[in-house]
Amino acid sequence: MVKVAVVQAGSVLFDTQATLAKLKRLAGEAAAEGAKLIVFPEAFVGGYPKGVTFGAHVGSRSPDGRDLFRRYFESAIEVRGPETNAIGETAAKLRVHLVTGVIERDGGTLYCTVLHHDDRGRLAGRRRKLMPTASERLIWGMGDGSTLDVVATPVGRVGSVICWENYMPMLRMAMYAQDIQLYCAPTVDDRDSWQTTMRHIALEGRCFVLSAVQYLRRADCPSDYRPMQGDAPDTVLIRGGSAIYGPLGETIAEPVYGREAVVTAEIDLGAIARGKYDFDAAGHYSRPDVFTLLIDRREKKGVQVDAQSR
Repeated sequence: MVKVAVVQAGSVLFDTQATLAKLKRLAGEAAAEGAKLIVFPEAFVGGYPKGVTFGAHVGSRSPDGRDLFRRYFESAIEVRGPETNAIGETAAKLRVHLVTGVIERDGGTLYCTVLHHDDRGRLAGRRRKLMPTASERLIWGMGDGSTLDVVATPVGRVGSVICWENYMPMLRMAMYAQDIQLYCAPTVDDRDSWQTTMRHIALEGRCFVLSAVQYLRRADCPSDYRPMQGDAPDTVLIRGGSAIYGPLGETIAEPVYGREAVVTAEIDLGAIARGKYDFDAAGHYSRPDVFTLLIDRREKKGVQVDAQSR
């Protein structure tokens, strides 16, 4: 048996250091309850600017929107930078595996990324979101196949699929083929239908699904933040819905809405084998004679240097 946790909380928007302090506090609460794997939501460090437009219209961008993007850009983190090290220090101090949604800055582009730190504080994995959804494409770049990894840890094989990537069947299959056991789904999707998706994936992948969702109120944002949902302090921008499901689709921890929470559960990885007895999506149920999936794992860069030409 192992205890796992999903953290339901929002960023301190545009204040990365305050968000890191919040991460440290909440991870400490989860560790105090015995959790060895702790999952934070999508874009927790760096923030999810829900409800703003960044001044974009077809064919034009406003100066105010550019200023807001600059502010957002400055809140993002570099993967090998001090903020990433601070997350690793928290993992090492608590002796836990941390899965953290961040906004990654690489050159002039931002990416929605998940970082995996092991219980010694080492960066064990990085997942860049392959496909930003709708207006997210304005502020985030697209990832590639080079980060589609599952990380082997003492608590099990851990992987992350971010928000609406979970609606990409071939991406899910790529994770199932790596024998994922602890399927982490950091998100900001707070719809009722999200729970149907999470339960389906647990049943389809015969794995444990840990979904961490932000809970964000207007009061948690700066005074000059202007979301389309309104300016009343008690306006809920992201309502939560964090939950944990088992490999036969059973609910292990019910979805929580309307508040910050640390949701924990004890799980038995042996339940995965019981589930795969009659269904293994990447194994005896895959029919490779009929269906095949080719995954391009190469890193894609717009500028590459041919070493032979130097």
